[in-house]
Amino acid sequence: MEVENKPVYAFFKRLFDLFASALGLVILSPVFLVIAVAIMVEDGRPVFYRAGRVGRYGKAITVLKFRSMRKNADRLEEMLSPEELEEYRRNFKLEKDPRITRVGAFLRKTSLDELPQLVNILSGRLSLVGPRPVLQEETELYGEDRALLLSCKPGLTGLWQARGRSNVTYENGARQALELRYVRERSALLDLKILFWTVGAVVKMDGAR
Repeated sequence: MEVENKPVYAFFKRLFDLFASALGLVILSPVFLVIAVAIMVEDGRPVFYRAGRVGRYGKAITVLKFRSMRKNADRLEEMLSPEELEEYRRNFKLEKDPRITRVGAFLRKTSLDELPQLVNILSGRLSLVGPRPVLQEETELYGEDRALLLSCKPGLTGLWQARGRSNVTYENGARQALELRYVRERSALLDLKILFWTVGAVVKMDGAR
């Protein structure tokens, strides 16, 4: 399915991304400092986690997050049981992840671990609103709609984060439907709605983990 090109919308969306991310980094700098200290006190350095993801048109990008897992968490076979490995391979998430630190659990519950992505938005690799940045393996779950998903710049938040998060998974296709709906219907009004819904979801900690 061809997606309508919206140059005016894209231009003003980028301007908003630049303004919002720059302002957010300035205002939230004390919060960044507090979180960094808390992470180092519990589990040392590094403070940030650099996650490899797939960006627009399939380009490899690096997404910044506050580190919420213990060191060497990427060594799945060492850190997870066979049952947990199977669950992770199905949904790319775990309901109860043993790798998450105490500080990390709080950061995830409040979505504060995502704040460093403001740097990615400022650089143009992400947008404030868009599909979730995903792993290469996750893109295969979209089948023939993979190119459609990757035609849009990933976002800090989106329909999946705002209306479902961890309560909506890949298994029944519900997550794919939400992400693709955004790509097809994206507009300034929808972006504003998603930002409003995201604030509500974060405040209620709805589906976060």
